[in-house]
Amino acid sequence: MDWNTLFFVILPYVALALAIGVTIYRSVYRPFSISSLSSQLLERRQLFWGSISFHWGITIILTGHLVALFIPQSIVLWNAQPLRLYLLELSGIALGLWATAGLAILIWRRVTVGRIRVVSTPMDYVVLALLLVSLITGVITATVYRWGSYWFTGIFTPYIWSILTFRPDAAPLATLPLTIKLHVFNFYLLALAFAFSRLVHIIAWPLGYLLRPWQIVIGLRKARVVSQE
Repeated sequence: MDWNTLFFVILPYVALALAIGVTIYRSVYRPFSISSLSSQLLERRQLFWGSISFHWGITIILTGHLVALFIPQSIVLWNAQPLRLYLLELSGIALGLWATAGLAILIWRRVTVGRIRVVSTPMDYVVLALLLVSLITGVITATVYRWGSYWFTGIFTPYIWSILTFRPDAAPLATLPLTIKLHVFNFYLLALAFAFSRLVHIIAWPLGYLLRPWQIVIGLRKARVVSQE
């Protein structure tokens, strides 16, 4: 067994199995552990700028990856015109830098704000580190090994489908540069950490709110004393 097989054939299934299994276990037996554990009340300003930049940037980037995975022909057709190819590549780099800046703010906030640091767990720092590695390697790949939106559909789309259809073939990844391999390997580490971290709240859809009975909220206010002269 070589490293290519270990990291890109065996690890994906281990990560996927744990992500699904532990998430189901937490959902059934520890439902109250599925929470984003918001720290907005402890600090708002840095959270706003960091969260907006990171979440919007990473969401759009992931959407592009999913389009390349499920509708690869659309990417090929879009890139048929050089101007559109340049636009897509530059947009990807800009979004990657935007998301990285947002994540840097969130990391700085968690390290420097005392009230946030007190409620942080080791897993929080692990997830932040993995996300940072993912974004940095992604930006490096987009800038150094350009036209990723073009060759992604020819290399990674078939590879990912081979994993999902239980016919793994990691041979196309063997000759890729180390940075790209690290980007893929780090993704699987994130999948491993997913079910053990607060990231699992992503799949906790609040469908219960649609079915629960009306909730009556009664506010209490102190009576204002009017002085009589």
